[in-house]
Amino acid sequence: MVEDALAPYVIEEARSSRSRCRTCRKKIEKGKLRLGILLEGPYGTGYLWHHLTCAARRRLDDVEAAYAQPAFEKGLKVPALEKLQALQERAEKERADRKELPYVEKAPTGRSKCKRCGAGIEQDSFRVVLAREVAFGSQVRSGPINVHPKCVAEELDTEDCMTEVEGFGEALHAHSGLDAATVDAALAEIGSLG
Repeated sequence: MVEDALAPYVIEEARSSRSRCRTCRKKIEKGKLRLGILLEGPYGTGYLWHHLTCAARRRLDDVEAAYAQPAFEKGLKVPALEKLQALQERAEKERADRKELPYVEKAPTGRSKCKRCGAGIEQDSFRVVLAREVAFGSQVRSGPINVHPKCVAEELDTEDCMTEVEGFGEALHAHSGLDAATVDAALAEIGSLG
């Protein structure tokens, strides 16, 4: 028996709410536009599904190839490619503007809490953003946590803290985007890390 060749890309409305987006890992609700990217794996051939907007932010080349194919049926209302390209440009800008860890900043609101002691971090006071190990199933990544300057030394000693003590001051100066005097004031509040 010969199988029909599957198209490399498919854009369609989700037929059910069972599929998950491979980009954001959330469910793709029934009726939402999704992009299927053909995968030939050890257990057969099938599609990896993405929300169309998620794919536009992270896999624009695949979206452009799907539009060029075209990978959707006539009559399906799909957004203009220019709109999806604008999403990708905005996502790229957000990634470029993201600060590298560790850094120090003035708390923009009084809503954040110190992950070390649990107390609130007051508005306009220093908060230090460190990297903590976060496990997602079998994957391990680093995620940002906010701590008071006085709690930094204790947090750096924890097993799941991914921020290194060595070169900490230099990293704060390099990543914070603040003038040197402000970062030095934050380092004075942090105190000795030895």
